[in-house]
Amino acid sequence: MIDTSELTFKTRGAGDIIDITDNMKTAVRDSGLTSGTIIAFVPGSTAGLTTIEYEPGLLKDVPDLMEKLVPSDRSYQHDETWHDGNGFSHLRSALIGPDITVPFSAGNLLLGTWQQVVFLEFDNRARNRTVVLQIIGE
Repeated sequence: MIDTSELTFKTRGAGDIIDITDNMKTAVRDSGLTSGTIIAFVPGSTAGLTTIEYEPGLLKDVPDLMEKLVPSDRSYQHDETWHDGNGFSHLRSALIGPDITVPFSAGNLLLGTWQQVVFLEFDNRARNRTVVLQIIGE
């Protein structure tokens, strides 16, 4: 069986990190499935999904790491094409990726004790976002 739903929310722009773990748990519970996988996918090219320990230090460290890896204060060829100044956002998204798959069993996500699924906003402005959740299982 396959169940598909969507999360929608507003972000504040680059550096915003949103914990979507509880939303994923709720989607699994509401699906009625007990074993399988849940896939979260961000339609768009300036955001990403990953896992971290959702705590204040990492909420600062992750944006700092992204700034070191792909600085926002330099120009990129993408900026020359569209003149929107978010070339860095696309590159950060390409590094992290737009999706994540988490297995579940007995209706519970099989995440580590300190592991949460997070949405990472990389765009240089606030956005209305959607995350597609697709659950496959029995």
